[in-house]
Amino acid sequence: MSEKHESEPRSGAGHTPRSGAGHTPRSGAGHTPRSGAGHTPRPEAASGGRPAPPPPRVLDPRSLRGLAHPLRIQLLRALRHHGPATASQLAERLGESSGATSYHLRQLAAHGFVEDDPERGKGRERWWKAAQQGTAIDESLHANPDPEVQGAVEVFLYEIANIHTQELHTFLGNRHQWIDEWNGATDISDFTLHLSPERQRELNERIHALIGEYHAAEDRDAPGVQRVRMHLHAFPQHGVN
Repeated sequence: MSEKHESEPRSGAGHTPRSGAGHTPRSGAGHTPRSGAGHTPRPEAASGGRPAPPPPRVLDPRSLRGLAHPLRIQLLRALRHHGPATASQLAERLGESSGATSYHLRQLAAHGFVEDDPERGKGRERWWKAAQQGTAIDESLHANPDPEVQGAVEVFLYEIANIHTQELHTFLGNRHQWIDEWNGATDISDFTLHLSPERQRELNERIHALIGEYHAAEDRDAPGVQRVRMHLHAFPQHGVN
């Protein structure tokens, strides 16, 4: 999360507290909210680093309605995180029937979220892969007057929040399996700031840009490297300032 109580240090599993009272974010470029299963930042390629990933799929009303189903979001997440798979393999991973996964994969394909994997699809069963590695929800969808669009926005955002919660709970439940260096490097923090929407956009964009720099410069073959998940939640609250 990104909430910090001004008088309190950050806390987390093995995290060394650091104070941050009175910090004022510097200005930056405006930000269009981005959220989704397996969202990957879009940095420029760093010198000697990995190439910049392709831009995320930006959802319009039609594609949002095509994606806004809990199982479809879970299927897309599984393909992005674990690579190509068949409907039967995904059914086993997600605890669903192969008939259900097959149907929803076809619906995802109809909206351009998944596609055939020609390198593997040579047997009897069809192999699927994610067509993009990120999804972005356009800000204009929040103001769309169509009740179906608003319902799809709700399903999409709640499912992403559920996925984030599941991922964190999985890590906490298996924390003892990681070496001490990783438990000391993890971070579960919250902050409280007082910002205008414009300042929040600036802060979001700066955080995304910083993550993008690390993504572009990563070396997956370096000793000790593991896949790391980072969640960013930023939202207003009613109450005393």
